[in-house]
Amino acid sequence: MIFISPPFGNYIHLPNTMSIKGSYTLNHRPGLISQIFKTLRYTDFNGQKMWINKIGLRNPGILYGLKHYNPKTDIISIAIMEKEQIQKFNEIIPKDTNLEINVSCPNTNKHMINDGIHVFLNPERKWCIVKLSPLVDKKLIDSYYKQGFRQFHCSNTLPTPTGGASGPILIKYTSDIVYYINKNYNDVTVIAGGGIYNYNILEKYKNLGASYFSVSTIFFSPIKCFSFFKDYYNKKL
Repeated sequence: MIFISPPFGNYIHLPNTMSIKGSYTLNHRPGLISQIFKTLRYTDFNGQKMWINKIGLRNPGILYGLKHYNPKTDIISIAIMEKEQIQKFNEIIPKDTNLEINVSCPNTNKHMINDGIHVFLNPERKWCIVKLSPLVDKKLIDSYYKQGFRQFHCSNTLPTPTGGASGPILIKYTSDIVYYINKNYNDVTVIAGGGIYNYNILEKYKNLGASYFSVSTIFFSPIKCFSFFKDYYNKKL
């Protein structure tokens, strides 16, 4: 199955996919449109073309996200800015809401909170995913596993001096993380994303042990997007 990651997951729903909406913070963070125009660009970094953004978690807040949540097609992505917010998020979000915990957004002045997030794990929740940084310390993955997490999304945007980078530059990082997780744990679900612009990259991640796959910036290229989803539906992954 394919997961459609933010920002496109907020707007696009396709058959046999799940849309990840957010990431939502506890409160409204204004300035989304202006940050898109100011920071989103297709550029060159270290000799490689990629999309870069520094949107910085501008969003309408978790209450908005929950209001527009469809349990059959959606996953709510949350970003926790302060440790004290964990309890508030846990009180607000219904126990059966599909969650992705974004512990790795590179586009804010604060580090995402990743300690104490095990409170979101419960049997009523089909999806409780941790979204990892492409630069994640393997010991941190081990820590999430020990806390009880069994669903990992590899990976978020790559930190650069001008923002988070998306696209093929992520392939080597995602591949390394997927390989590590599947080498060390046999009871996990791995969602692999980053640079999936054709079906061959998806197959690469699958061969490394990924069970599901995520796409986002492919939607900037309608031709590649059409070709990819044509293959996806024909193969009925």
